[in-house]
Amino acid sequence: MKIATTIAEVRAQVAAWKKEGLTVGLVPTMGYLHEGHASLVDEAVRQCDRVVVSVFVNPTQFGPNEDLEDYPRDFDRDKALLEEHGCHLVFHPSVEEMYPEGAATYVEIHSDMPKQLCGKTRPIHFRGVCTVVSKLFNIVTPDKAFFGQKDAQQLAILRRMVRDLSYGIQLVGCPIVREADGLAKSSRNTYLNPQERQAALVLSQAVKLGQELVAQGERDAAKLVAAMSAHIAAQPLARIDYVEAVDGVTMEPVETLQGTVLVAMAVYIGKTRLIDNFIVEGL
Repeated sequence: MKIATTIAEVRAQVAAWKKEGLTVGLVPTMGYLHEGHASLVDEAVRQCDRVVVSVFVNPTQFGPNEDLEDYPRDFDRDKALLEEHGCHLVFHPSVEEMYPEGAATYVEIHSDMPKQLCGKTRPIHFRGVCTVVSKLFNIVTPDKAFFGQKDAQQLAILRRMVRDLSYGIQLVGCPIVREADGLAKSSRNTYLNPQERQAALVLSQAVKLGQELVAQGERDAAKLVAAMSAHIAAQPLARIDYVEAVDGVTMEPVETLQGTVLVAMAVYIGKTRLIDNFIVEGL
């Protein structure tokens, strides 16, 4: 496994691979990797001849009062995990390498997609995500890129970006990976103290409740959301940012569950903001 810190190194290595006729997969990450990230790398290894993983805490997707400085970092640990899972090249650039002095160009979707769900309280977040992923696509020129379904709104927005900007890249969404007790894997789980960690189970419990209600025939989005919200609100350490049912493609709110619907939530456990979701299809 090779480590690259410059754009030029990555481009040279990818060019050599492509000259051999090899396919390239990309897994963008912000590091502090866990089994969820590992599952993306595993899928990329299955589908592609060579796999590039970026480890870069992207400053442009953090708002002024968010956790950029505190975001967990452990590159030595990340390297060990990536080598174990068959990664071929790790791209670990500095902020200056990705955003040279005077950088003033962003990629932004001008629709209501990034204004829904997480975008309501994180207004610049998806502009930062689209910008850094677009840059990674230009640097790595992958055949496929792999993203987790936990960040469902991000995945939907990136699919729109890929379509609108005519990127010849296939985006592969991979299932949410959970702890044994149901909590969705997240680098931010490390912020939780033992009491908060237990309280955080309310998110996956709400997901399970929602899935059970849908299986029982509930199609009224407001009733579904109300039942899930009530379950979360009963946990004293939980503070709801949102619980919503939206169209799985446009992210617009829906009144009735039909077609493909994303049921998503963001909940503060103490000071830590966690997300979870499930998708309803074929209704």
